[in-house]
Amino acid sequence: MTTEPEPQARAAHTMAQMRAAAELFGAVWGRNDEGLPIGSEMLRSLAHADGLVTLLHDGAGALLGAAALGRGAPGTAYSYIAATAPGHEQRGLGLLLKLHQRQWCLERGIHCMSWTFDPLVGRNARFNLTKLGAAVDCYEPEFYGVMSDRINGSDPADRLVARWVLTDPGPRAEPPEPPAVGGVAGPDGDPAHVLGDGARWLRVPADIVALRRSDPAQASAWRSTTREWFTDAFAAGYVAVGVTRRGWYHLTVKESS
Repeated sequence: MTTEPEPQARAAHTMAQMRAAAELFGAVWGRNDEGLPIGSEMLRSLAHADGLVTLLHDGAGALLGAAALGRGAPGTAYSYIAATAPGHEQRGLGLLLKLHQRQWCLERGIHCMSWTFDPLVGRNARFNLTKLGAAVDCYEPEFYGVMSDRINGSDPADRLVARWVLTDPGPRAEPPEPPAVGGVAGPDGDPAHVLGDGARWLRVPADIVALRRSDPAQASAWRSTTREWFTDAFAAGYVAVGVTRRGWYHLTVKESS
């Protein structure tokens, strides 16, 4: 039996590679009012300014994923965008992209990476916090205003800010589920905000992208409700350190530095 080669992540350098990355991003998010989510010229400039554009190919040369990373304050990096090709979302390719970024950073003395993500996309949140081991203590309301792509809907695009310490050992243990009693109901009528044992749990919908299409009013209600809960938790000194398989963020009191 022939074993399929592992996908390979490499830095992009040529304009042809940048165009391939830009088109992949367009295939994922669609074209917005301004065109592609990020253009090939901008990707080329980002790489030229000591940043990184990563392309992920399979053994036959098909493009499976792409990501763009720039430098931040000394010792830090900022991940602008990352995506896997449509139809390849559940293959662990996002982890390969992030590990390539991590290795590139560590080789250059960069020890912390940050990026933003939609608080309501539970699958991404679980990947960022539980799989990678990033943490979140910052909520940015209307970070992008109202976006016009096919994923974000017509609601203000709030974002959480993930911070990933690249020298940490890796994935966190599975976070505990919330207590079975009490809690405040979410827009769907089920418990979505629970306090207990010095922790907080906040639940998000199973599929916010589908909900934005089927029930925009409820999706908007989730946005405003969780915005209030996250903002209050972070102001009280909590930090989000994991997401359960059922879409519950687990927040604990931030340790004093």
